[in-house]
Amino acid sequence: MQKQQKRFLYFTLNSILAPLNKNLKLFRVIFAPLWKTWFALCFVIPFIILFPLFYVALRTKQFSFVYKLKRVWSHIICLGSFLYPVILYKTKKYKLPKPCVVVSNHTSYLDIVFSPFYIDHTAVYMGKAELLKIPLFKYFFVYLDIPVNRKSITAAHKAFEETGKKIDEGISVVIYPEGTIGDRGKLRAFKNGAFKLAIEKQVPIVPVVNFNNWHYLENGGFFKSNGKAGIPKILVGNPINTVGMTEKNTDELKEKVYNFIAEELDKYNGEHNKHKNG
Repeated sequence: MQKQQKRFLYFTLNSILAPLNKNLKLFRVIFAPLWKTWFALCFVIPFIILFPLFYVALRTKQFSFVYKLKRVWSHIICLGSFLYPVILYKTKKYKLPKPCVVVSNHTSYLDIVFSPFYIDHTAVYMGKAELLKIPLFKYFFVYLDIPVNRKSITAAHKAFEETGKKIDEGISVVIYPEGTIGDRGKLRAFKNGAFKLAIEKQVPIVPVVNFNNWHYLENGGFFKSNGKAGIPKILVGNPINTVGMTEKNTDELKEKVYNFIAEELDKYNGEHNKHKNG
């Protein structure tokens, strides 16, 4: 009798929830492109308004002012698109060492938008050379940030040399060692460049975990990928000192950072799925 009651209850709930689930999926298909269009406007319009200030500051090498403007721009984007990133710290909140190499998993374009929320001083970004083709935006990579041609070993080596010069000037560097955005938050293998650089310059590495940015803006098809407002979560790990390390320690350092990010992602996804299923 109990089995029959359970079956009846299961089929009753399934008949109620199935249409709701289909409607929810339909709502997401319609809403996500609308939100992404709105996000693009929140990204582009403030940039165009701020661009004259960006351009003058870049041309005159007022890089500290450029980064302060980026911070303002990031906050405007988030407020306009109803994104409220929560910045967590592994132990306690701290000011990032200056200079340092910030290393994080790459899940979404939002990873870059949110970074000024926890980087409290001037930082440059390593990005794909294709960004030099984007009107106006390219000037960041002409005057400050570092474009990387991932298809050329020689060009990549030169890019890291330029990045080293930025560190010598006291400017921190943001590097995504996966080299590209992962698929639905999946962590890819790390490349050596960021870790060699930190060891060569004897500066700390700050590991950062982007937990769920891809849930809010996912790379991929405009109508198929995620796009919505919400509360993304980011974890800033403790700085890892590289003083005394040599090139022989590169793999060890890379593995340490990779394992930290992988473990934190596993913990977050485990907790997230537990609450979801509960």
